[in-house]
Amino acid sequence: MFKINIIPYTLKFKNPAGTSRGVYKEHKVWYLLFINTENPTHYGIGECAPLQGLSCDYNDDYEKQFISFCKLTEEKQMVDVEILRDYPSILFGMETAMRHYQQQSWKLWESTFSKGDEGITINGLIWMGNYSEMIQRIEVAINKGFRCIKMKIGAIDFNCELELLRHIRKQYPKEELELRVDANGAFTNEEAIDKLNLLAELDIHSIEQPIKAGQWKKMSQLCATSPLAIALDEELIGINNYEDKMSLLEKIKPQYIILKPSLHGGINGCEEWIDIAQKLNILWWVTSALESNIGLNSIAQWFATLKNNLPQGLGTGSLYMNNISLPLNIEGDQLRFNPNGSFPDLNSFVINE
Repeated sequence: MFKINIIPYTLKFKNPAGTSRGVYKEHKVWYLLFINTENPTHYGIGECAPLQGLSCDYNDDYEKQFISFCKLTEEKQMVDVEILRDYPSILFGMETAMRHYQQQSWKLWESTFSKGDEGITINGLIWMGNYSEMIQRIEVAINKGFRCIKMKIGAIDFNCELELLRHIRKQYPKEELELRVDANGAFTNEEAIDKLNLLAELDIHSIEQPIKAGQWKKMSQLCATSPLAIALDEELIGINNYEDKMSLLEKIKPQYIILKPSLHGGINGCEEWIDIAQKLNILWWVTSALESNIGLNSIAQWFATLKNNLPQGLGTGSLYMNNISLPLNIEGDQLRFNPNGSFPDLNSFVINE
């Protein structure tokens, strides 16, 4: 039998992380410890990392609901996916803590990644800032070896953002550097197609969520007419039933979907999205959602079992000054795991804030 301990923790960003929705300076998460009642060295760790204003399950009663689900899980001695379907961040923490508990290893799934033999190709993430800050961040990422850059847009003047992208393209043609942009729903319906046309001139690979989520008809029209591939992200949040997922993708017909387990239904829910996407010939990739290394490791270990050669969005492990130490390292444009590295134990994995 296992009991569940909850440890709240506040992650602190090294630098403010800017999006079109605002700026993150810290991120409150909850660690779940599944501990064997007879053998306390047998445990599993998961991370619940909702994002305020974005996660469908985050509200003022989050912690109260969280505690209630932990008690229920203790009583059942199992993670009930159906009960947790509408609480993706909690489900993700629960199912990955259970996976760790059952495997009794930080190698949560067997793969060439978990063995340390191969890395996962990732994109370099460029956070919003002023023009000179973003130019500097882009040059640093390219010099580190990234061949796919994802740039957040929508917060500064669009013409400045176009100038940034032109600056990159003059130096690096699309054969040398893949460019992705993420608007986080910043474009108005009226201006969206014109902006997409301008971006397409710069050989942009794709744009995430050009307009606000929930406008299926308008988004469907954009996906059908845009010269630039569109990837859905926020659009998927809160769509937690299989039939609803099928309905959304059939109606909008995006070129890509981007999956974040903490936002899009945990591991179980993301596997449903992948199943539907493949049936509809929609491509996909996986991204972390500002989890610490605990959640990032879970996502990377799971992803490594899937067949997908696109660059993934798993480079957020270096954002925090008080991250949990795990042997996850970025080498060039590869996220790598060292199974022989140093791992936290039950008593020490949470660093004092």
